[in-house]
Amino acid sequence: MGFDFLEPVNDTIVKFVSSLSSQELGSKVVFHTQDQFPDIEQINIAIIGVLEDRTNINMINEVNLTAVRKKLYSMFPGNWDASIADLGDILAGDSVEDTYFALKKVTAALIKNKIIPIVLGGSQDLTYALYRAYDDLEQMVNLVAVDNKFDFGKENESVSANSYLTKIIIDEPNNLFNYCNIGYQTYYNSQEEIDLIEKLFFDAYRLGEISNKITLAEPVFRDADLVSIDLNSVKSSASGNTVTFEPNGFNGKEICALARYAGISDKVSAFGVFNHNSTMAESVIISQIVWYFIEGYHYRSKEYPFGSRANYLKYIVPLDEEELIFYKSDKTDRWWIEIPFESNGSNKLKRNTLLPCSYDEYLSACNQELPERWWKAQRKNSL
Repeated sequence: MGFDFLEPVNDTIVKFVSSLSSQELGSKVVFHTQDQFPDIEQINIAIIGVLEDRTNINMINEVNLTAVRKKLYSMFPGNWDASIADLGDILAGDSVEDTYFALKKVTAALIKNKIIPIVLGGSQDLTYALYRAYDDLEQMVNLVAVDNKFDFGKENESVSANSYLTKIIIDEPNNLFNYCNIGYQTYYNSQEEIDLIEKLFFDAYRLGEISNKITLAEPVFRDADLVSIDLNSVKSSASGNTVTFEPNGFNGKEICALARYAGISDKVSAFGVFNHNSTMAESVIISQIVWYFIEGYHYRSKEYPFGSRANYLKYIVPLDEEELIFYKSDKTDRWWIEIPFESNGSNKLKRNTLLPCSYDEYLSACNQELPERWWKAQRKNSL
């Protein structure tokens, strides 16, 4: 099933966890050890380390997740009922492509078993391998990256932590339906790249937009399949990253809130944190990001795409040239807008589908303003 690529959790961690109290998180996690492998059928969330960083020239330390694991497992869990396993590490292969292959196989096997992998890298180009894991699942993929850059590269450039998005867009099979960037900083992205995001009908939110109103990100994560966090999106005073110093970025509270939004999304099936230098200071924020993702998972409501629309309140908003249909959950008060299926187009969507949205977008529609994300989704669907 692909799990042969996984190395057991380091004995140092196993011994450390054995010294923890029964109330700490480590005592409630099942570990892949030299003697046993967790029962896959009993797992909801799987933590995986990937010790690959050869494509990130800014990383000066080899990937080492010992400090992250110690910090994470020393925390106290909430009233969680999720079954968590630490499946160990994927070692760097003879080539970067070998590492991609191993991560793709492991991730695909987990997703097929309805297990959410939390991948701790390593460089962010590992996101490409996570994306390729969806190849056999016969679905379009929505990727959300929390990143201060778009990570475009030249078409003939080898994939790296700063250029993996180009490879995702160009390579076949092309299963990418939407890409959304959360927290980009304009001075790190050329105008050509910003224009390309618009041309491809992708979504992007500047750091200031999200920091000023972090709830803007919730509907975006609700529509994501794969979430990738670049730790460089967090300012150094919060992350402890003094190697690649970032004076601006999300603070600790904001990045943890975004991780919780990702966890609470019923649709997110893979999550990763990348581009850190394995320093003791960074291990604190990484462990808290993971903790908040798991916390969010506990509060999943099993709404769309798993629930029935019969439990939603339906609102029809007539515009000059369109009729928009909104749905409001009577369980969580969250909102969706319908993207209609057009039988005469080359549709990527095979049926009417619901796009997560906010109450503010509903109010804007009532004021005869067409929601931008709905319009972009319509255009992508017909390409």
